[in-house]
Amino acid sequence: MKGLNFRFWILVVIVSISGFSQGMLLPLIAVLLENANVPSHINGLHATGLYIGVLLASPLMEAPLKKFGYKPLIVFGGLAVIISLFSFTLTDSLLVWFFLRLLIGIGDHALHFSTQTWITAFSPIHKRGRNISLYGLFFGVGFAVGPLMTRFIAIDPELPFIISSIFSLLAWLTVFFLKNEIPEAAASDVETYSLRSTFSRFTQVFKFAWAAVLPAFCYGILEASLNGNFPVYALRIGMDVDALSIILPAFSVGGIIFQLPLGLLSDRYGRRNILLFIMFFGAASFISAAIFEQSFVLLTLTFFIAGMLLGSTFSLSIAYMTDLLPKQLLPAGNLMIGIFFSIGSIIGPFLGGIFIQYLQQISFFYFISIMLFFIFIGLLLFKIQKSVDHSFNI
Repeated sequence: MKGLNFRFWILVVIVSISGFSQGMLLPLIAVLLENANVPSHINGLHATGLYIGVLLASPLMEAPLKKFGYKPLIVFGGLAVIISLFSFTLTDSLLVWFFLRLLIGIGDHALHFSTQTWITAFSPIHKRGRNISLYGLFFGVGFAVGPLMTRFIAIDPELPFIISSIFSLLAWLTVFFLKNEIPEAAASDVETYSLRSTFSRFTQVFKFAWAAVLPAFCYGILEASLNGNFPVYALRIGMDVDALSIILPAFSVGGIIFQLPLGLLSDRYGRRNILLFIMFFGAASFISAAIFEQSFVLLTLTFFIAGMLLGSTFSLSIAYMTDLLPKQLLPAGNLMIGIFFSIGSIIGPFLGGIFIQYLQQISFFYFISIMLFFIFIGLLLFKIQKSVDHSFNI
């Protein structure tokens, strides 16, 4: 038991530092590019580099994990992030910075894929929601603290990159205290893990657990839209910039505070039931935001409530997927969670931008509410296929 706890907390520390670097990178580079008079559409397009890296790497992750185990993939991912973060200090080339973002996307995905798959594999079902929620909680805390590093730009633009690369290095070194493990394979699994076999397992995952990827997809749209579209919408309706800097963090604070309680509730009452609850009332909270968008106090409160409900969406998505699949499909399932989150993160700002541009008489918050309601319907219609418990032909 002590060994399990030691391994769990090392993995959680690693992912918290990863969250810190990601949370720092998005606003930091946006500010630096804005200060360099880079056009806003290029600035926004540049930010997709991280998610493109995730999508490019996803089909290639399962084979090395199955062959070499969790630890080597974490070592690779962490090293890629450390080197890339420090490399930002060596040049100010827009193209090189995009390439570095892409590498960080690949490295972070390797790191997250291995750690979350490892945690879901060794977590007993009665503690699965708790463990994944703690995983999400520490990532969320790191992600929330990361943007504070933008203040160091006034001292030296390179300083945030140096600090984050040092923190990442210290966290990365703890991996070497862990004993490597290799994911469980199906008894009939004698084939070499290839790109073709990975896509075959993706098909199996989608067949038996398609509903589990919907919340991750939803959270990708939600997170990217709130951070990318809401500031634009807020300024257009006359909101003060100082007010904006309080309203957005209210969502993150709500998510951090209620991450663990919702995970524990999902252990007790079932992942699907909790997801249905948070999707329905999350949609209702953004309808309330549309009604009260002219009131700073009420809008801040609705954002806090929305974060309280929806901040656990990604971690609950992972836990629900783990409930639905046998262990030999967990690596492919975790990859699909990351893929759908990235797709949501890429298309979210695009769809939100279209909504703001062409439906100017309708509140932007209705766009989010509609999206959440569709996910609610998908979860409601999903029926667990009992054959998931039998052997898979993979």
